[in-house]
Amino acid sequence: METTMSHFGQWPLVIIWSLMGLVFLAFIPFNRKSQRKPAGVYAAFIVAMAFEMFGIPMSMYILSWMFGTSLPEGIFWGHTLVQQFGHLGMYIGTVLAVIGIVLVVLGWKEVFRRYWRKEEGKGELVTDGIYRFIRHPQYTGFLLITLGMLLDWATIPMLVMWPVMLVMYSRLAKKEEAEMEKYFGEAYVQYRRQTGMFLPKLQPAAKPA
Repeated sequence: METTMSHFGQWPLVIIWSLMGLVFLAFIPFNRKSQRKPAGVYAAFIVAMAFEMFGIPMSMYILSWMFGTSLPEGIFWGHTLVQQFGHLGMYIGTVLAVIGIVLVVLGWKEVFRRYWRKEEGKGELVTDGIYRFIRHPQYTGFLLITLGMLLDWATIPMLVMWPVMLVMYSRLAKKEEAEMEKYFGEAYVQYRRQTGMFLPKLQPAAKPA
């Protein structure tokens, strides 16, 4: 317990961790109002983890106060279920977070070069690279990064916010796809049939001729 409790009260680490997580928001276009709410939930998730991991374990204090009993390490404080599974959650979470980071960067690289930086933000339809497999790699990346954090250090705010974030990014993706269909027409309809929204299909989209 002494090792885990030493995590807390380290406010510089709260700031550093928050900034490290928030930097990936620079890879999405903030000029669109539809992006702001999901990005806001993602930001709140990152800060909530940093606050409870390195600052104050508020989930533990609140539940201990409500039920009059101390929570064991791994239940809303410390590494998730550490007494049952050791640091397995941290290892799996790290792998998911790394995959998520790669997806965010790869998705940004393709869509920025081929779509966002074009006139009025409406360039060509991107169907190669990572987009051969999934239509929204950046959103998948954000969800994997935060899911990895949840598996590593679960708290009440994080458990509440992750499903909310999943719903919000799903709605945002559907809204964007409707816009893309209006702009690109049948080409986008065909592309959508061949790819998965957040997870790849077994048959990837064929490269355009």
